[in-house]
Amino acid sequence: PFFDGNNYSHWKAKMTIFIQSLDYNLWDLIVDGPNLPTVTLENRNVIPKPRNTYDDNDRRMVQIKAKAKHIIICAINLNDFNRISSCILAKEMWDRLEVTYEGTNQVKEAKISMLVHDYEMFTMNENEDIKSMFSRFTNIINELQALDKTYSNSEMLAHITRKFKKFLASKKKFRGKPNKKLYQKGESRKLEEIICFECNKPGHYKSDCPRLKKK
Repeated sequence: PFFDGNNYSHWKAKMTIFIQSLDYNLWDLIVDGPNLPTVTLENRNVIPKPRNTYDDNDRRMVQIKAKAKHIIICAINLNDFNRISSCILAKEMWDRLEVTYEGTNQVKEAKISMLVHDYEMFTMNENEDIKSMFSRFTNIINELQALDKTYSNSEMLAHITRKFKKFLASKKKFRGKPNKKLYQKGESRKLEEIICFECNKPGHYKSDCPRLKKK
């Protein structure tokens, strides 16, 4: 998946699945960020291990790190490449993109709080069909998941069902009652259209004709 600088949460979700499908070890490396091979000196200082002393295990570790960096770099635009090109570890690259587009932890928590509010207060809009309603609801869920806030399927289903039933109940409660005046007016209009076959006058049937009653 290529990131053009727009809709980061969508790209992040797709990229996560893509990397995991290639090699879950790569994803662990990006999330946990293992250190480069190191060596401990006699004075107990730990320094990066010289490349000419790498063993096979060290080279495998470095190879996986390079592969993870390569995947991220090939999936971003030039501006973001310049932003993360100085990072040594794939985790640093991933974290820098997160901070750039999701903000710091405080900003992230604020976004989660707003989205949770949208989730809790979600309701069906007037004249909105079910498909559009579910689309809006799914967008909220996806944005929350991109920020590592998740709900179980049973929770989401129960929530959307409850909101939908509440909307239908409110529609039924406030549905207007028939206007009696308009109804009566309509009835009188219908009577005006009736012609008596006895006297040929409008407004009544032959059985109610005053002429017959006089007889």
